[in-house]
Amino acid sequence: MTGEAGDLVVRVDGRRPLSAGLVADLAAVCDRAEDRVDRNTVILHVSGAPEEPPDEDVTIALVSKWERVLRRLERLPAATIAVASGECGGLALEALLVTDYRIATASVRLLMPARAQATWPGMILYRLVRQAGAAAVRPAVLFGVPIAAADAVTMRLIDELTADTPGSLAAAEKLAQAIPSAELAIRRQLMQDAPAVSFEDALGAHLAACDRTLRRASAGTA
Repeated sequence: MTGEAGDLVVRVDGRRPLSAGLVADLAAVCDRAEDRVDRNTVILHVSGAPEEPPDEDVTIALVSKWERVLRRLERLPAATIAVASGECGGLALEALLVTDYRIATASVRLLMPARAQATWPGMILYRLVRQAGAAAVRPAVLFGVPIAAADAVTMRLIDELTADTPGSLAAAEKLAQAIPSAELAIRRQLMQDAPAVSFEDALGAHLAACDRTLRRASAGTA
């Protein structure tokens, strides 16, 4: 899975079945991202969708490990940028949905993974609803209707459609690298928690983050 541009570049092929090797590869990328202090951006190239019914040998234990490594990627102290093209389903779509910034070509179509003649009810369903709203993703979640590129942008599942992938990726990396990794991770967590917690429960975490920012500013590290 490690890409040609460095050890923090990942390629996820949605045509591939879920495997222990795939989980281990993604975990290794997370290890490297957590250990690196000289680079704070992980890039995911995601494409492909299952062409045949998936391998029935997949176990719930393996699915649990996959969900945990995706959650780890989602919470990295690093910016995560996805580049999607063509059909994007299965593992590729699941990986896309945990990234911070998403670039796609106009040819992209987002496809819910399916199994046993129905869409897969894993955490991909949870993320789609949290990110785009139940009404917007109802046809995809219930019936597996593909989400076209323009609709994906409207739903904010994709941030940018581009005909110049290298240029858009370079601009996104520049944007991400301007923010210290730890600060980005804190704001991401506050943002993700906001829809699910009350003002009173959120206040302490936000005040702690504000205090951290003030201390960094007074120390001259802002």
